[in-house]
Amino acid sequence: MGNFQAKFEVTTHDSGKKTYVGEMRHEGLGKHRIIRDTSENEEFVRLLTKLQWADWEQRFEIIERKKLEIDRRTPQKWMAFDEGQRDKADAMTQDIQSDIKQLETLLVSALDEPTMMDWEALKARYLPFSEDPPKLPVLPTEPMAPSLPAKPSQDSWEFQPSISILDKLISSRRDQKIAESTVRFQEAVARWKSDVDRITEAHDGAHLAYRTTVLRINSIHAESITEWEARKAEFENKERLRNAAIDAKQAAYLALEPAAIVDHCDLVLYQSRYPDLCPKEWELDYDPSSKQLIVDYLLPAPDDFPRSKGVKWVAARNVLEEQKLTETARTKLYDEVVYQIILRTAHEIVSSDAAGAIHAVVVNGIVNSIDRGTGKDVTACILSMRVNAAEFKEINLTKVDPKTCFKSLKGVGSSKLHGLSPVPPIMTISKDDARFIAAYGVAGSLDSGVNLAAMGWEDFEHLIRELFEKEFSSTGGEVRVTQASRDGGVDAIAFDPDPIRGGKIVIQAKRYTNTVGVSAVRDLYGTVMNEGATKGVLVTTSDYGPDSYSFAQGKPLVLLNGANLLHMLEKHGHSARIDIGEAKKINAYQASFAASL
Repeated sequence: MGNFQAKFEVTTHDSGKKTYVGEMRHEGLGKHRIIRDTSENEEFVRLLTKLQWADWEQRFEIIERKKLEIDRRTPQKWMAFDEGQRDKADAMTQDIQSDIKQLETLLVSALDEPTMMDWEALKARYLPFSEDPPKLPVLPTEPMAPSLPAKPSQDSWEFQPSISILDKLISSRRDQKIAESTVRFQEAVARWKSDVDRITEAHDGAHLAYRTTVLRINSIHAESITEWEARKAEFENKERLRNAAIDAKQAAYLALEPAAIVDHCDLVLYQSRYPDLCPKEWELDYDPSSKQLIVDYLLPAPDDFPRSKGVKWVAARNVLEEQKLTETARTKLYDEVVYQIILRTAHEIVSSDAAGAIHAVVVNGIVNSIDRGTGKDVTACILSMRVNAAEFKEINLTKVDPKTCFKSLKGVGSSKLHGLSPVPPIMTISKDDARFIAAYGVAGSLDSGVNLAAMGWEDFEHLIRELFEKEFSSTGGEVRVTQASRDGGVDAIAFDPDPIRGGKIVIQAKRYTNTVGVSAVRDLYGTVMNEGATKGVLVTTSDYGPDSYSFAQGKPLVLLNGANLLHMLEKHGHSARIDIGEAKKINAYQASFAASL
């Protein structure tokens, strides 16, 4: 569980509307995702967060288990001079072939699976309150009534005086013996009374302690019952809220609300079961006017595919040897699989659309890999297909050849998909924003004499846009400048096409001569939430206080100070300087001059 971190935050906008954001990070898998909802449906965001956590945790457990198994791709680990090597080789081969078969049948295996979203089953994913009520502890045994000694009797022989003949003749002797007997009896009665008092007092004390203990145990038990009932009521209330959220989301989907349609498709893709090497990550966008859904689906990279086709026992050396797939067979398998994933994604979306919300689906197959020429991470769209939902439903996917079907649907893809040659997507997720304005270059006019801290604020914003455009250019990213408002809002927006690390990135430029306070960082975080962005970047010519860095920690925020800015400039072949003192003097002079006008 230490691999997984999750945060849930609520942002209230000026209009009173709330945005619910669940941010998840799985260090073991290197995964990060942000889920947000603006439809006042807090519990649904929590539900999606739990679904993502469950999926990631299951994947991580499978990976960890496999690490403990025999490494099938390291032949030197297979040397073991014991009996049953042939059977071991056969078992390994069957396991490997089963994995390959699973990849070869990705499409047809999904056709037997239900695609309609079972909203009731979604509720049933959570077990009822399973904590038993606290049991009453075993009570101590009640002290038994004590056995009291018998009261001495004056008639008892021991208290009778022994009167002799002489005592009878001498009355004084007789009277003395009678008095002595009386004293002995009185002393015995006194001892008896003391013993009875002591035994009775001890019994009363023990009984008081017993009653106190019983009362304390019963009180603690009653308190634990009250706490248990509170936990049960809280659980049942959360269950009611969660189920109400699911019902509300289903109703919103059936009412064709765009955000709910995206959530519905998200859930459909969540429930699809894939082999471990498939990333199961995507990005969705829905256009209500055309009823068209765009899916950017992350495909596995060629290097993730199996390299073995089986294991052979060599009797002469009593070792197990790997039988490798030929490179031709590996690339053929890869091409077959990615065609199937594209068709399968379209099938799952179209066949699950009970509300008839989607008239067309565009599926873009995205791959993250490493450019073997440069060693850098690259992101490429290698397949793109648009299908009409009604027409696609008429295709008998059980009998098609995936590649031929893809081509007949006018899908776009390179001839050798394993080569990862990028193709232009038929449609991309919309990045239009009415705030965008035309950009102009600034960096080319810089030299070591330009003081960035004294630069005009508009030029500074365009410079930041230009720098980040250079940063994202290697991955096909795009950076757009927004209309000048000088209100601390969005200065630029970057679109990183990487479906895992990328997305919409909000950029704010602060040409400051004083330390940037934590309020500016808080404002940036609020803007990230409002914009539905995956990350926020704040760039300044000065620096940030400790509170700013503390607030940004653990959030999707990046703080770049003046030193970082100069480093970025140098990285892209430009030079400038930052002189805060000089900029303050210039600002003071300009303010004084303006006041004199």
